[in-house]
Amino acid sequence: MNVFTTLQQLVPQQKLSKVAGRLAASRHPYVKRTFIRSFAKAYHISLDEYERQNLGAYESFNDFFTRELKADARPIDATPQGVVSPADGIISQLGQIDDHKLLQAKGRYYDIGQLLADSEDGHYFADGSFATVYLAPSNYHRVHMPFAGTLTKTRYVPGTLFSVNNTTAANIPDLFARNERLVCLFDTAYGKAAVVMVGAMIVAGIETVATGKISRTDDIQEAEHDIKLEKGDELGRFYLGSTAIVVLPKGAETTWQDSLQANSMVKMGQLLGMANAR
Repeated sequence: MNVFTTLQQLVPQQKLSKVAGRLAASRHPYVKRTFIRSFAKAYHISLDEYERQNLGAYESFNDFFTRELKADARPIDATPQGVVSPADGIISQLGQIDDHKLLQAKGRYYDIGQLLADSEDGHYFADGSFATVYLAPSNYHRVHMPFAGTLTKTRYVPGTLFSVNNTTAANIPDLFARNERLVCLFDTAYGKAAVVMVGAMIVAGIETVATGKISRTDDIQEAEHDIKLEKGDELGRFYLGSTAIVVLPKGAETTWQDSLQANSMVKMGQLLGMANAR
């Protein structure tokens, strides 16, 4: 374990994220202006692809961080049975679920049932497929549907708030199954499928179209839904950076694009692979 990951275990993760959340939500002119301008400069953020192209047009840092794209900025791949990227970011890992195990980083695996916080769901997805997309701070931070489906359940799972970059993934066992996360389950043409939105260090919140902004608790929160969403529709958003994991069942026989591998850059709506309908 390196110094970076050791320090993450020493800092008060929840308190730090709570303070960051308050500052990010502030509409005080000086606070929001300072945070937005400093962040945009540090990460070389251009607003050319975004609907609001003036830094002064955003009401808070959260508003800036979850900024909306222009309507035509991300065409959604229309390949029949195609699965698209849920977000702009970098492929952390993708591939097949080996029995119940997903690859986190070279030499590190974690359990699908633990990720989903439900052993029955974990059993269903055994030998299925997954794709993990890491959203860097500079990325567009809304998460969209990688396939068409009906959202049937959300499950908020409290947890740690380690950073989710490659360095931490390589050093913290079961990272994605330990961090705070929101599991979204769908009925799709491929069977049951999932998108897991994983929280991280200083992430001030997770929001979906079904739940609104999630209130942090010490207990698992489940809710049932019946919301039809098309491929490319907005599913939710992160208030500061994190990871989205797409999970498909064995029966979908998903084939990921040969050109994609760990550290490949992707854009929301880009074709990730093909899956077979039932």
